[in-house]
Amino acid sequence: METKERVTRADVARLAQVSETIVSYVINNNRYVAKDKRQRVEDAIRRLNYRPNNIARALKGKQSNQILFIADNITNEYFSNIVSAMDTYAYASGYLISLCANRNTPEFVAQVISRQYDGIIISSATFPDEYVERFSQAGIPVVIFKRMNHQTSSERVALLGTGLYKGARRAVRHLVDKGCKNILYVDRISTRGHFSTTDDLRFSGFVDEMRASGFPEGEIRMVKGCSTQEELKEAVKLRLRQENSVDGIFGRNDTIACLAMTAAKEIGLSVPKDVKVIGFDDSSISRFCSPTLSTIRVSQQEIAAAALDMLNQMIGGSQPENMDFDITLIERESTGASQV
Repeated sequence: METKERVTRADVARLAQVSETIVSYVINNNRYVAKDKRQRVEDAIRRLNYRPNNIARALKGKQSNQILFIADNITNEYFSNIVSAMDTYAYASGYLISLCANRNTPEFVAQVISRQYDGIIISSATFPDEYVERFSQAGIPVVIFKRMNHQTSSERVALLGTGLYKGARRAVRHLVDKGCKNILYVDRISTRGHFSTTDDLRFSGFVDEMRASGFPEGEIRMVKGCSTQEELKEAVKLRLRQENSVDGIFGRNDTIACLAMTAAKEIGLSVPKDVKVIGFDDSSISRFCSPTLSTIRVSQQEIAAAALDMLNQMIGGSQPENMDFDITLIERESTGASQV
């Protein structure tokens, strides 16, 4: 007896002449889809008698209805906002989100696999691709928030670009447009001694835009290797005293930028008159520090919805298209915007 092959979302997408992502939006009814595209998808679903592949999930074993979010810093406001938004979308789809700090060890990976999560979302600048492959080989779909130049090509792994590279380039252009001639990059705080290299999308965006703006390699300056906030402030003060021509600072995130701005003010520099400062993430601290902080805003709600949708597609047996989101520059007092 001939076995009929299961109809997939890819089949529906081909017949409707749309992407699998659009098919998923129509099925889950969680994003706007133009009327003509929605009609084509609905017609294709009826013609092909498509049904979501819920059986595939059950065959893995007992379905956990749990999704794990792994992040480098789970106390960061940016991750808190993302997880909060994802939790709303996940709950509506019958899932609960668990948040876990990255341990970055083989034992940690084994522990995660043993708990049989239905899907994993990773936002980490240090999580190795080989560990991602282990999740994939265990049959667990993975969505990666792109923070590095990932090499993985597994069928159960999807990449989601949150705008880090584009945002870093936009931040540098903003400082250059404001007349900055000597720009300092202030890197992360890491108790494990981690620091950014050009594999990191935020730092590589900074480096590429500096070069594009005419700054030679020798003029690309960086404060790195700090393990506490106080250590970072002192390192910034030292650099500003040693190189009194620094007139622009790009902080890896808003907290880093505010610490750098505080360090500058503590040694008598005026922001933005003497040195202009920009951060990243548009967290609440950027609006309430003094002066208010220029920053790069990412599309947190849209990113959260897309991450859950990509996981849903893989759980249902389809491979989603990788996605990239744009960013928005928010100009405030720290780079010269007038107080409102």
